[in-house]
Parts: sequence; C-alpha cells; structure tokens
Amino acid sequence: MKDLLIAVRATLVLLVLVCGIYPAVVWAIGQIAFRDEANGSLIVRDGRVIGSSLIGQPFTSDRYFHPRPSAVDFNAQASGGSNLGPTSRKLRDRIKAAPAGLPADAVTTSASGLDPHISPEYARLQVAGVAHARRVDEARVSRLVERRIEGRFLGVYGEPRVNVLLLNLALDDMMKPHAASRSR
Repeated sequence: MKDLLIAVRATLVLLVLVCGIYPAVVWAIGQIAFRDEANGSLIVRDGRVIGSSLIGQPFTSDRYFHPRPSAVDFNAQASGGSNLGPTSRKLRDRIKAAPAGLPADAVTTSASGLDPHISPEYARLQVAGVAHARRVDEARVSRLVERRIEGRFLGVYGEPRVNVLLLNLALDDMMKPHAASRSR
C-alpha cells in the first residue's frame, strides 16, 4: 500500500509539472519573447486577419506575384510535400515541361506545401508581368522586390528569399494614391 501511495503522489506531481506548470512557462516565454511568432505571425488589415507571414497563400491574378507550387493547394490542415525525389519521373516531367531558365522554386513544391517564400530570382522573373498587369513602371516594381528580399538567417543559414504575401501587400500599398505621391 505504501508503494501505491508513493506512485500516486509521484504521478500527481508529474501531472502538475508536465501538464500544468511546464506548458504555462513555455507559453509565457513565448508571449514575452516571441509574441508575434507565438500567435501565428498574423497579418491584420482594416481590423481583419488576412493571412500569416508564415503560411503561403495562392495568388492567381497577373496583378500579383505568384508563390511556388503547393502540393496541398495551400491547405494548412493538409500540410505536406509531394515526396517527389530526384528519381521521380513525375518530377522530371514537370521540370521538363517548364520553360527553360526558371528557378527550381518556380516548378517544385516545398517540403510543407505551405512555404510563403520564393527566391529573389523567381520574384525578379515575375516583375515585368506584374508591372504590365498593373500598368506601372517596371523599375518601381523591381525596386520594391529588391527592398523585400530577406537575407540569410543570422547571415549564414538558408538562402535569400522573398515573402510573397508581404511583397503583394507592399505592392498594393505602393499602388494607393497617397503612396505614389510620397514616393516621388
């Protein structure tokens, strides 16, 4: 009976620690040190959540920059890659069907299917089309892309990238009448 009481007490102590105190401490640290990230990096416009800077979204209009393809049609509940590897015939056929000179992220999906970033090269390839669709100077759109390039993490890890949603929002802001008068 004594061993049973010790086991029950140990279980209750661990339950309080692991299911109560530890999650509360981790939550508090997240709210203090990483508030935006801990809450989903949500982007709010006019009091409405329009997306997250961490989750890719589809853009189909010629007036916007397009993200890389998604294996899950940008459905965050079904996150997952295509699992197509270098020996995959389907992947080889997709790449062969693409116009020559496209960066890899223009024709391949990310591991999660929800990557919000594209390479600067892919963004630069889309500048002329977006500028034409919006009837604006290509140089203005190009400068916007260059300003939106994010560097390597800690200056070392990963590759330079452009967040498509943030770029498209900046593009919309640039097109507002008051933004045009300020930029001149």
